[in-house]
Amino acid sequence: MRRVLVANTKGGCGKTTLATNLAGYLAQLGHKIVLEDLDRQQSSAGWLARRPSHVATVFNAEDLGKSALQKADWVIADSPGGLRDKKISDAVTEADLVLVPIAPSAFDIGATQDFLELLAEEKAVRKHKTFVGLVGMRVMPRTRSAERLLAFMDESGFAVLSMLRSSQIYVTAAEEGLSIFELSNALKEVDIAQWNPVTDWILQNS
Repeated sequence: MRRVLVANTKGGCGKTTLATNLAGYLAQLGHKIVLEDLDRQQSSAGWLARRPSHVATVFNAEDLGKSALQKADWVIADSPGGLRDKKISDAVTEADLVLVPIAPSAFDIGATQDFLELLAEEKAVRKHKTFVGLVGMRVMPRTRSAERLLAFMDESGFAVLSMLRSSQIYVTAAEEGLSIFELSNALKEVDIAQWNPVTDWILQNS
């Protein structure tokens, strides 16, 4: 079993979007995927409840016992925005990979700076037992905010995976309980291309 923690102490940065789309992607490859919704808003759980029966199954961790959970190929954990101190350390130690979504605003960058500093101090990260990757979320290409976000990510010392654009396709997928990889919309190809570095990094570290 491989565990991916999607985390940032800043709320509203795109954790659920990243977690649900990654879960859908891995499920349609044929892997047994469990999505663990740790956020009290339960947005990922809501996505699971809307998920149609004709697509690949993503299991809800709440519905599984510990032994069944251990049999999963991947567990994707959608963490709460208020993750702090000891809980951060425990969550990072348990994870094989940590994905950090970052929105392109001064508020998000400032809050994420503190979180990345905490991650850098974690023993599992320093000893390369847990790998950290950064993903820009809801990015408008060729804007100053996008440039500032990319510069911040580049200076972090962590792997910079991709910059995902702001697109209605994510809203559509969320409403239907799907990932963008499972939509029939032909326009999704642009967005899938932006996901390729993320999914490649996930699979290379599996």
